[in-house]
Amino acid sequence: MKTNRRAPRARLAAAGVAASCALFVVAGCGAANEGGGGGAQGGGVNGTINGAGASSQQAAMQAWNAGFSEANPGAQVNYQPVGSGGGRTQFIQGGVQFAGTDSSLKDKELTDAKAKCGGDVIEIPDYISPIAVVYKLNGVDDLTLSPATVAGLFKGDIKTWNDPKVAADNPGKQLPATKVSPVHRSDKSGTTQNFTDFLNKAAPKVWTSKAAEEWPVQGGEAAQGTSGVVNSVSGGDGTIGYADASQAKDLGKAKLKLGDKAVEPSAEAAVKIFEESKRKEGQGDSAFAYDLNRTATGGAYPAVLVSYLLACPQYQDQSQADATKAFLQYVVSPEGQQKAAEAAGSAPLPDSLRSQITPVIEKIKAAG
Repeated sequence: MKTNRRAPRARLAAAGVAASCALFVVAGCGAANEGGGGGAQGGGVNGTINGAGASSQQAAMQAWNAGFSEANPGAQVNYQPVGSGGGRTQFIQGGVQFAGTDSSLKDKELTDAKAKCGGDVIEIPDYISPIAVVYKLNGVDDLTLSPATVAGLFKGDIKTWNDPKVAADNPGKQLPATKVSPVHRSDKSGTTQNFTDFLNKAAPKVWTSKAAEEWPVQGGEAAQGTSGVVNSVSGGDGTIGYADASQAKDLGKAKLKLGDKAVEPSAEAAVKIFEESKRKEGQGDSAFAYDLNRTATGGAYPAVLVSYLLACPQYQDQSQADATKAFLQYVVSPEGQQKAAEAAGSAPLPDSLRSQITPVIEKIKAAG
């Protein structure tokens, strides 16, 4: 099973991810007990829970499962990175206890999920990551691009790097007449969904296509997965692509020109998106899905990927209820978020958001 997000080997070793763990089963793989699933579960919980969904969370899931198993050696968490859509489908159909998704539930999905859960659905942000506009342009190691310029580069409207639109974003810089070679994902991708949502909302006059998991415009080079995009951009000159910032390697990462600011794709700037975004209304008290402000200008980096965990407030089986509750508590805890930051370069949840979602998780129980 490939992962698009690779944690450094030393960190994975320290986390105790054993090679013998089948598929994506990590929790319960012979870890020492540090006591209490993030400090909240006392002597630990028992039971097996299954999850599926976004591959973007895969490296973070490995780190979460490894840390969770240290506190709960009697529990086992299985997670299959089948993609956001597959995870939502399996959750709604009752095939898994929880799911990971790079986009919030749509109206019909929410209705079906509520029917499956017998009430409200738990939908909480657990993973925040900046999507970097990566490039390789010989002689240029610092680049600032407005959203409209980014859209024009990927759409094919801007054909050379010394185009007046690029020059206007970078006054005083010597830009070569090198041909622009855009690279996009060939597979269905939550990263593509979020990046095209950013382009459409931040530069609607240039990027008229709606957000989509599959690249919506013709032209450019297609590459499989994040690693494929990074490798293709690395192998050329004048290339530009989009990728999780933690996997950009030594590629250039463009700053986004937002108002009078040039904002870098950092974890700190990515998490600020919540300060300028609104929670979706009408989804229930336990759903924390957000309409992300892709035009934020207050220092937030709006080209971000926000992933969610889906769960039910109650389960028929006591051990599944206990294990789901404990695992979600660990994921959103400061310790769990730090594990993800170290393994996958994600931005830890702000305390203001954690204080709202933790009480929702604590209410998970067995039915009856």
